[in-house]
Amino acid sequence: MQKILDLISEEMKKAFAEAGYDAGLGRVTLSNRPDLCEYQCNGAMAGAKKYHKAPLMIAQEVAEKLQENAVLSEVCAVAPGFLNMKVKESFVRDYLREMSGAEKFGFQTPESKKMIIDYGGPNVAKPLHVGHLRSGIIGESIKRICRYAGHEVIGDIHLGDWGLQMGLIITELQKRQPDLIYFDDSYEGEYPKDAPFTISELEEIYPAASAKSKEDEAYKADAMDATYKLQSGVRGYRALWDHIIAVSVADLKKNYANLNVEFDLWKGESDVHDIIPGMVEAMKKGGYAYESDGALVVDVKEETDTKEVPPCMILKSDGASLYNTTDLATIMDRMENFHPDKLIYLTDKRQDLYFEQVFRCAKKTKLVNEDTELVHIGFGTMNGRDGKPFKTREGGVMRLENLIREINEEMIRKIRENAETKGYEIDMEQAVETAKIVGLAAIKYGDLSNQASKDYIFDMDRFTSFEGDTGPYILYTIVRIKSILAKYEEQDGDLTGVVIDEAVNGSEKSLMLELAKYNAMIETACEEIAPHKICAYIYDLANAFNHFYHETKILTEESGQKKAGWIALLALTKDVLETCIDLLGFSAPERM
Repeated sequence: MQKILDLISEEMKKAFAEAGYDAGLGRVTLSNRPDLCEYQCNGAMAGAKKYHKAPLMIAQEVAEKLQENAVLSEVCAVAPGFLNMKVKESFVRDYLREMSGAEKFGFQTPESKKMIIDYGGPNVAKPLHVGHLRSGIIGESIKRICRYAGHEVIGDIHLGDWGLQMGLIITELQKRQPDLIYFDDSYEGEYPKDAPFTISELEEIYPAASAKSKEDEAYKADAMDATYKLQSGVRGYRALWDHIIAVSVADLKKNYANLNVEFDLWKGESDVHDIIPGMVEAMKKGGYAYESDGALVVDVKEETDTKEVPPCMILKSDGASLYNTTDLATIMDRMENFHPDKLIYLTDKRQDLYFEQVFRCAKKTKLVNEDTELVHIGFGTMNGRDGKPFKTREGGVMRLENLIREINEEMIRKIRENAETKGYEIDMEQAVETAKIVGLAAIKYGDLSNQASKDYIFDMDRFTSFEGDTGPYILYTIVRIKSILAKYEEQDGDLTGVVIDEAVNGSEKSLMLELAKYNAMIETACEEIAPHKICAYIYDLANAFNHFYHETKILTEESGQKKAGWIALLALTKDVLETCIDLLGFSAPERM
């Protein structure tokens, strides 16, 4: 299904050609003065120099060709040469009717690609904190948007599950429980199925071990030795590591589920440990890697660089691998096992240079194909009202589950307050479930409505408000539409038999024109991988609906045909809004 702007542009291009001018000048855009017109064309301005004519004269000639047009109800040439236009109500009606009956509202999916999205990136044995919020929320939305666009998408959490942190945990466990059979080198039996620690104990063990290693060199040496034994395959250490992963992943799944975030793969750095030596050897044999100050590096600078891009280090001088090494091995593993056309990484934007190095190294060393797309989406920080990274009231890093709990508690308070104001009783069990749904919308919309690369202020009062550019406002709009549709059915109305009719007032036509923007918006959001475009669209759509709602007596309208047309318009509005919030990673309750 063509975008509405393309259909209008076709009419304008024909008119330019009929008037003797280049049809390419007839590109139509949305009006930047909606108080004057709905769409505009500035082609006459661009054609003035080419045809040595006053732009207003060109515009007048083109406007003349558009009189009695089947699409445009009004075309005006205004100084110094703009073409302002409005579309016919019948044209918009037909366009929305086609949208209503089409799969994905007529959105034309591009050529399908296979993609892997690397998002999440938490370390095991540590609780999720607010620093993990943006990666999970943005990554989940991008995954959904790309799938909606018809791509085959695999989401990978990419766990931090290898290296010194594991050695630290094992060392601290050994200090506390030296008699555990995992530390008995002579033990040959089966190890217990249950872990010798809980997630709470594990989350306390790591920071304690980390602090000790910074103060005690002998302790750090023990941890490094434990890391070596683990990576060398010592049975007891590997069994403990299995417990650490199992306990951590179970907790991570629970916390990510609270964010409605899911991963297809739960792979980590450990999954590529065994292929690193072969990769490094291939880089050496290929003439890509060389020694520099004892370290193994690959030059990645290019002639067009305007700033210094350091070499990509593959191994440290002591032969140890780095994050670079693991990420390159992961790229190699993904290419060999999944053959993706595109790899997308979600991390803090401060890692831009790091990923530039890794991507260039992957291309240079032939780990990926020439046409494989490597994309890093760097996001800004989530800050408190003081403009600094978000903290607890005590100044510490806030656990993600605590932030979600605070949001949910605030939503319960507002739901109860709303019920008291309107004088009705609420079922507290239902209110708690509704608060979770609305709270998640508050968090996700509050984040995703900002361009990913920008820092933003996390303002709980604003994000949980039922008014303004917020998730709860969008959900309240959807719930309002659901209520109207339900009442229509209670009046013996049949939702399956209604069709959209021509607009009878300005606010109705404005709502219809907002709906008609859907295909262009979703195409842009998919191409630019930009969830904030969807947020901006549904906010405008919600505003257009509420304006129409407050001006129109929908259910008390005496004309059955007119009422049915409005109901069909509302049904399409609800479907579009619900599709969009699903792409953002949240849903709407039945009542609020």
